Amino acid sequence: MRFPRILAVILAGGTGGRLGSLTDHRAKPAMPVAGSYNLIDISLSNLHNSGFGDVWIVEQYKPQSLNDQLVSGRPWDLDRTNGGLRVLPPFQGGEGEGFAQGNADALYRQVDYIREFDPDLVLVLSADHLYRLDFRDVVQTHQQSGAALTVVTTRVEHNPGDHGVVEVSDDGAVTGFEYKPEKPATDLVAAEIFLYDADVLLDSLEKLVKRDGQLEDYGDQLIPYLVENTKVVEHRLPGYWRDMGTPQSYHQAHMDLIEGHGLDFDDEQWPILSASPRRLPAYIGRDAAVRESLLAPGARVDGSVRRSVLSAGTVVEAGAEVDSCVLLDGVTVRSGARLANLVVDSGAVIGAGRKLDGAHEDPEKGVAVVARDSKVDPPSS
Repeated sequence: MRFPRILAVILAGGTGGRLGSLTDHRAKPAMPVAGSYNLIDISLSNLHNSGFGDVWIVEQYKPQSLNDQLVSGRPWDLDRTNGGLRVLPPFQGGEGEGFAQGNADALYRQVDYIREFDPDLVLVLSADHLYRLDFRDVVQTHQQSGAALTVVTTRVEHNPGDHGVVEVSDDGAVTGFEYKPEKPATDLVAAEIFLYDADVLLDSLEKLVKRDGQLEDYGDQLIPYLVENTKVVEHRLPGYWRDMGTPQSYHQAHMDLIEGHGLDFDDEQWPILSASPRRLPAYIGRDAAVRESLLAPGARVDGSVRRSVLSAGTVVEAGAEVDSCVLLDGVTVRSGARLANLVVDSGAVIGAGRKLDGAHEDPEKGVAVVARDSKVDPPSS
């Protein structure tokens, strides 16, 4: 069976509003992950390890924060004369100009470029998730089934209605799809990885625009239309998958990693590649106490750290305690401070003697966020 010409499109333009202040100054795909990586590294590494060499990234919100991580695609072998990485920001002055109203609209704005590239298949990814997947397996499922669309699916234990909920028959055919329903029919959800026959995708987008006048998110029009009018099948994702769209899920993904059942970032056969800067190894002081934690290069610990992830340049001073936290780059925790169940954004300074517990700050979610460049001083006496 001939291996088809495939174009991979990463939709990286959303505002990431559910992450609150964590995305006030960066695109969600630029979010730090596991201390030494960024979220965009996951999609790009899966593509690299799968042998896919034509990758387009559709940008919109805070593109500079993402461009700083991409460095022309070099870490993922995408800095090529022919093919490789292509970044597509919003533009003015022609067909498809302006800001997209959702991920399906963002895809529609690239229709002319996709036709010019002339792929057989278009693989469309979100950059919001942690997972490992050999996309060649998805291509095999797609070709063997003769589908117009293959939806990568996974089961979720909690809140499937936060996603696109999928119904399938015993032979893997998708028989129903509902986007973020109040009463989900199943716990099987779309992992936001879609493999389309290129001609079907392009024709469907244009038909929907003529019919509705405007496209928004894929789950509102595109996927339901294809389920109703074409053959759609699932490819079940093996192993770990987590949506990183909320502070709770972002925090939990790091706790999963510490506990040993999260995404494996250290598999030599499937490396997660990154453009993260080179730093000295983490420093642990003489009287420091560190347990069940991940410390990125450039971190310095003189206090106590437990069940936490510390990014590059974080400082935990002597006498400070950090428990079940994710500290992003450049955070400083002063002596005597006590932190628990927090995501602390880049550059925040937690004053000496300050006590913060996300479980108390936000009891419903159990996790709270300390915003970037905050200077959280102790209460005045």
